[in-house]
Amino acid sequence: MAQKITLQQFESVFPKLQEALLEHAKKYNLPQEQLDWYKKSLEINTLGGKCNRGMSVPDSVSLLLGRPLTEEEYFQSATLGWMTELLQAFFLVSDDIMDSSITRRGKPCWYRQEGVGMIAINDAFMLEAAIYTLLKKYFRTHPAYVDLIELFQETTFQTEIGQLCDLLTAPEDVVNLDNFSMEKYRFIVIYKTAYYSFYLPVALALYQLNIATPQNLKSAEDILIPLGEYFQIQDDYLDNFGLPEHIGKIGTDIMDNKCSWLVNQALSIVTPEQRKVLEDNYGHKDKDKEAAVKNLYNELQLERLYQEYEEKRVGEIRELISKVDESEGLKRGVFETFLSKIYKRSK
Repeated sequence: MAQKITLQQFESVFPKLQEALLEHAKKYNLPQEQLDWYKKSLEINTLGGKCNRGMSVPDSVSLLLGRPLTEEEYFQSATLGWMTELLQAFFLVSDDIMDSSITRRGKPCWYRQEGVGMIAINDAFMLEAAIYTLLKKYFRTHPAYVDLIELFQETTFQTEIGQLCDLLTAPEDVVNLDNFSMEKYRFIVIYKTAYYSFYLPVALALYQLNIATPQNLKSAEDILIPLGEYFQIQDDYLDNFGLPEHIGKIGTDIMDNKCSWLVNQALSIVTPEQRKVLEDNYGHKDKDKEAAVKNLYNELQLERLYQEYEEKRVGEIRELISKVDESEGLKRGVFETFLSKIYKRSK
C-alpha cells in the first residue's frame, strides 16, 4: 500500500539539505555575513508554499513501488522533491521582479524586502545552482545522474521559453488583444507550467527507481502535459468564477492583461460590439472596467463553456490513463492521483 507524504514530513528533510548547501558555500570561504544572507534566501524563498510539486516525487515513488518507502528511498525522493521546490523558488523570485509583483505567499516579494532590491537577481541564480549542488552530493553515483542533470536543465529551458512567450504576448502596460490566440495560450501553458509542475516530479520518480524507459517517459508526458494544461485552464476559470474565500486570493487576470483561457474563448465568439467592450476595458487597473469584462464573460456564458470543456477533457485524460502499459513498472495510479487532486477543485 502506497503512503501519502505530509507537508510536515516533507519539510523535515529541508534542514539537512540546507546545511549541505551552506557547507558547500563555506568551501569557498564565503564570509559569515554572506552565508547568513544565503541561508535567509533559501528559507524565505523555498519554504512557506504548499510544496505540491515537491511532495509529488515521494508520493509518485511510493505509488510506483506500491508500498511505503524505506528511510533511504524517502530521503532520496524528498531530496529530488526539494530540488523541484528550489526550481520553483528560482522562477518565483525572478518572475516577481519581471512582473513588478508586490506580495508572494502573503509577504512582500523577496526583491521588495528591506535591503534586498536587485540583489534578488543573484539570489535567484544561487537558488538554481543549489539544485546541481544537491544533485552532485546525493546522486553522483546514481545510474541516472546525467539524466537527472539533463532533465532539470531541459525543464528549466522549457519554462523559460514559456515565460518569454507570456511576457511578449501580454505585457502589463501594453494592451493589444490582437496578440492573443489559443495557439499562443497553449504554448505558454504547456511550457511555462505543465512541464515543471506535472511532468518533472513523475520523471524524477521514474529516474530514481531506474524505470525511466523511453516508453514510460513518453506515456507520462502524453498524460501529464494535457493534465497540466487542464490545471492551468481551471486556474484561469477560478480566477474569475472562483470564490475568493475558497481560492485564497482575489483574481487579477483581467486587470493584469493576462492571456488567459477565458479572454481567448471570449475573443473567439464575440460580436464586433462585444469585442469593443473587451478592447475598451481589458487590462486596466480599474474596478469598473474589470466589472464590464466580467459582465461580458457572464453574457457569453463562459462558465458553462468551461464546465463542458472540463468534462470532455477529463474524459480524454481518463481514456489515456486506462491505456497505460504497466509492464515496465509504470502505474496508472500515479496519474489517477494527480487527476483526483484537481478534478472539480474550488481552490
